[in-house]
Amino acid sequence: MTALDHTHAASARSWLVSAQEAGGDFPIQNLPLAVLRRRASQSTMHGATAIGDQALNLAQLAATGLLQGPAQAACKACAGPALNEFMALGPEAWRALRHGLFALLAEGAPASVQAQVRECLMPLGEAEYGLPAQIGDYTDFYTSIHHAVNVGRLIFPDKPLTDNFQWLPIAYHGRASSLRVGQEGFGFHRPMGQAMPAGAKAPVYSACARLDFELEMGFFIGPGNTLGEPIALAQAERHILGMVLLNDWSARDHQFWEMAPLGPFLGKNFCTTISPWIVTMDALAPYRVPFDRPASDPRPLPYLDDALHRASGGVDVRLEALLDTPAHRSQGQTPSRLAATSFRHQYWTPAQMLAQHTVGGCNLQPGDLIGTGTVSGPTAHEAGALVELSLGGRQPVTLANTGEQRAFLHDGDTVILRGWCEKPGHARIGFGECRGTVLPARG
Repeated sequence: MTALDHTHAASARSWLVSAQEAGGDFPIQNLPLAVLRRRASQSTMHGATAIGDQALNLAQLAATGLLQGPAQAACKACAGPALNEFMALGPEAWRALRHGLFALLAEGAPASVQAQVRECLMPLGEAEYGLPAQIGDYTDFYTSIHHAVNVGRLIFPDKPLTDNFQWLPIAYHGRASSLRVGQEGFGFHRPMGQAMPAGAKAPVYSACARLDFELEMGFFIGPGNTLGEPIALAQAERHILGMVLLNDWSARDHQFWEMAPLGPFLGKNFCTTISPWIVTMDALAPYRVPFDRPASDPRPLPYLDDALHRASGGVDVRLEALLDTPAHRSQGQTPSRLAATSFRHQYWTPAQMLAQHTVGGCNLQPGDLIGTGTVSGPTAHEAGALVELSLGGRQPVTLANTGEQRAFLHDGDTVILRGWCEKPGHARIGFGECRGTVLPARG
């Protein structure tokens, strides 16, 4: 686990005034990474870090020579249209860049340095984002016991949890080609597929009638592992650069019909969105929490358990999902909150997911994306999907700001995911937003 240092100090300030804005996501203690360019330009995508309301162009910064040694080498690895090369460098290089950027942006940096850095800044409002890496593989886990119980009760009310859930992190192999950045203006078409209506004797082919979101997080793999060589739990976080928000859009009617006996396919592969900014594990260090289980639950097997992980394996990321409907927009209303919870409630941690993924010898590569599965908490308002919130569609959710009801998503609905960390004695840091709008089916 990352030790705290001067870059985490709550008293640290940037010479860029907007970095101190109350409630902002990107103070100097954060320094997340993304790939972007100026909107509507023909320029090449490049790596960037966020500070206040600005994006710092890392390709342009590398050309200034302000950074030296490992920090400069790491900055150069971020200059291209994907961060795979930087991800492969590992935690020492990641930390060198973080410390180098911090020194350039901190209050008290020489005026000449500030002037050169200002030339590399662009307002975040003018950014167009690309995927932060060339994502070779995407795996989505299923690691919230609250989500598993809530959904399991809809199908198997007497036995909602599968026998293996409390013994290992469960996952399925997702579709990397349909991953997109959930930025302002992004939309996807309601999928077509096959479903079995209640009481019917034969399935029907139609547009999805039970379209859902899933409030998740994801994490990017840094250095990979050789085929046949598992990554031990104690080493797992050396292979994780950082985390993003993730929405695993789900066609529930298609999913529930097709997933016996093999699992999700068309119900999941039409679109998955992530937030543009990767918040590094270094930045998340102050918000680590113990990995804990009820005493009555089975303890993980030894390869998924150790003392250090029990002490600080979890991460307290506060999460919320909001819905912005056409009625919200026409009435000038702000989006209605659907759910709010914390990633600390997850039954399995990112390190355990990574150790489980590789225990059989599966080789991961820099830039691979791992989804955590839906994040749901122990109370009703913490459910991270409409299938839970509406009890499978039987009790539609009433939207606070318009009075509309939703059992599942309608065309024109925009789902907004947000995430942030805060606690006394430390600066608030955030993930920005992950957005997506449902467009009508094409079929």
